[in-house]
Amino acid sequence: MEILITTPSFGQQSQEPWRAVEAENLTIRRPEGQHPLSADQLAQEIGGADAVIVGLDTVDASVFAAATNLKVVAKHGVGVDNIDCEAARRAGVTVVNAPGSNSGAVADLTLGLMLALARQILPAHQSTQAGRWERFPGIELSGRTLGLIGFGRIGQAVSQRAKAFGMTVIAYDPYLPADVFTASAAQQVTLKEAIAGADFLSLHMPGNAGDAPLLDADALGTTKKGAFIINAARGGLIDEDALVALIRSGHIAGAALDAFSTEPMPRDSGILTTPNVILTPHIGAFTDRANAAMGVMIIKDVACVLRGENPLNPVV
Repeated sequence: MEILITTPSFGQQSQEPWRAVEAENLTIRRPEGQHPLSADQLAQEIGGADAVIVGLDTVDASVFAAATNLKVVAKHGVGVDNIDCEAARRAGVTVVNAPGSNSGAVADLTLGLMLALARQILPAHQSTQAGRWERFPGIELSGRTLGLIGFGRIGQAVSQRAKAFGMTVIAYDPYLPADVFTASAAQQVTLKEAIAGADFLSLHMPGNAGDAPLLDADALGTTKKGAFIINAARGGLIDEDALVALIRSGHIAGAALDAFSTEPMPRDSGILTTPNVILTPHIGAFTDRANAAMGVMIIKDVACVLRGENPLNPVV
């Protein structure tokens, strides 16, 4: 059975996924060139592959039409907004992902970004590195309110960490029952309340290509003056132009973004020259443990599908 692996991060930090490949006796093919692949590029690469493991590549109806043997698409990660799941269903192709595999990794990054914003760690480093000895006043997380938009595995992991810093947590998630919030000692609120009540507002919702930003100009305008925005989820969730305008006006104190509406980010993007912004290249899931867990989970599910068995983590 041939598996096309397009994402360069598969097994990048751990040998465990490769050992899983050997144990399942799978043949691997990897394309040359830059990741992610467009739908046209992936359609040209897919050939007779029985399975494809993707990262941020676009998987639409044209890919399924070009595939001759495809039985399963596996997302090396959690969010499947780059995969047309309805087209997969029509083509009779199973889609699987790796839920929970990167929760701790993304939660750690989120807290790191919050601390970096609160204590001005990056400008302090750059100043000291340049030979200056300046003071950079900061704020403490203790006593501040963290607003979480999305309270699934990652949101709950962020909440747990924030509680250890003495923060009050408010959270919005329309898909979860009230007892989930109660068990995590987080206050369940509406979306408007989460946006307006947070000193730090962190996004942990899935996104869908083509959807309007969840935090558009109007929503961002209702944030507290001096609030910070963190996005380690999906870039399309935020109107980046509106965010830039509100940071430059002084209404929003700063932002830390690990996901962007276009990736890689265009060099003329206004966010690149905006002060009080931390930008990272979608590294939330890039830890040793997440890389191991993610790769092993999807290899096991790919093998299940190819044997005609039910996968553990089906999306479609």
